[in-house]
Amino acid sequence: MVAKENSIVAIYENHSDAEKAVKALQDSGFNMQRLSIVGKDYHADEHVVGYYNTGDRVKYWGKLGAFWGGFWGLLLGSAFFVIPGVGPLAVGGPLVSWIVGALEGAVVVGGLSAVGAALYSIGIPKDSILQYERSLKADKFLLVAHGSLDDVEQARRILENTAVLEAHVHPAFE
Repeated sequence: MVAKENSIVAIYENHSDAEKAVKALQDSGFNMQRLSIVGKDYHADEHVVGYYNTGDRVKYWGKLGAFWGGFWGLLLGSAFFVIPGVGPLAVGGPLVSWIVGALEGAVVVGGLSAVGAALYSIGIPKDSILQYERSLKADKFLLVAHGSLDDVEQARRILENTAVLEAHVHPAFE
């Protein structure tokens, strides 16, 4: 089980808005290893989609290859999951290890996907997670920043000046 974390979860309409938010955080000096992004890759049968990781360098191709490829160098960890009920998701950042931990530890909480179980494991309330899962199913993108209360507050101030649809701070309560 992962320790509870202070976090902010921001919902973006599309990959372009999410990308601008990541750049805003990066430009502000936010620790990019404390940031995760998750969203569906839009693909059709005629577009091959996949990626692989060789050491620290990730290769990715598909319709949003340039979008996702730019993040893999910034974020800690990357993966492509097919989540039942949600679909194919590209994930970058610490959320990858939280999802794997939830799957390996069979921590899947009733009614939640593996992504939801990962968020639950860091202290995000189930009601909020259900909203985030609905957003992913609706092809939105989630940005998750975590750390100290000061880190999360810094991220909130930056993200409120982006095209964020919604952002919710989740303080860690022991």
